Amino acid sequence: MAEIEHPRSIRSFVMRGGRITAAQQRALELLWPRFGIAFEPVPLDLAAAFGRPAPVTLEIGFGNGDNLAAQAAAHPDRNYLGVEVHRPGVGHLMLSLAERQLCNAKVICHDAVEVLTHQVAPQTLAEVLILFPDPWPKKRHHKRRLVQGPFVELVADRLQAGGVLRFASDWQPYADAVLELLNANPRLHNIAPDGRFIPRPGERNPTRFERRGERLGHDVWDIAFERR
Repeated sequence: MAEIEHPRSIRSFVMRGGRITAAQQRALELLWPRFGIAFEPVPLDLAAAFGRPAPVTLEIGFGNGDNLAAQAAAHPDRNYLGVEVHRPGVGHLMLSLAERQLCNAKVICHDAVEVLTHQVAPQTLAEVLILFPDPWPKKRHHKRRLVQGPFVELVADRLQAGGVLRFASDWQPYADAVLELLNANPRLHNIAPDGRFIPRPGERNPTRFERRGERLGHDVWDIAFERR
């Protein structure tokens, strides 16, 4: 499996303590065998993990999982894999999946870069979603941003031909920087007619961070690039 180096001495996320509810804790204990996949530094057989072959969408940093659960419910013919480091969000998503009786979604509670590097084989993903990641707006913190050159190359390597990377942010400088990085990768092609941003996908369930941006009066910038 091809490995692409990514500087992991600097994390793109902060491990918040966060309050976990009793229900979320029970979900982590009782629903993990049903929905959870443990991180292991070996390639994952996605068809075996889901019990069937189907196109796989990977959502990185899904927050409380509202969008992932909604997408899994709307597209039963696809498999959905969520990667999130914050346990309350993982518990919240598993509760939602159980309530909706969904069987086409799984969760990994680990660093997404390490998951992509070690656990996801090349050319196995039909779609990658990165929705409202931390923009780290201060210049001295830009090195903490998730989407940087090595990460773009890593995602491009894991996408199938014709697979799509979707990114959204309410922080325009970050969106502009991501657009420039993606345009610079020869394996990716911008599907926007004007070569810049696309309209907000109507089927996307608003995330907590997107709703917060709307309350603050922020616009949203959506990007979609296809693997050549």
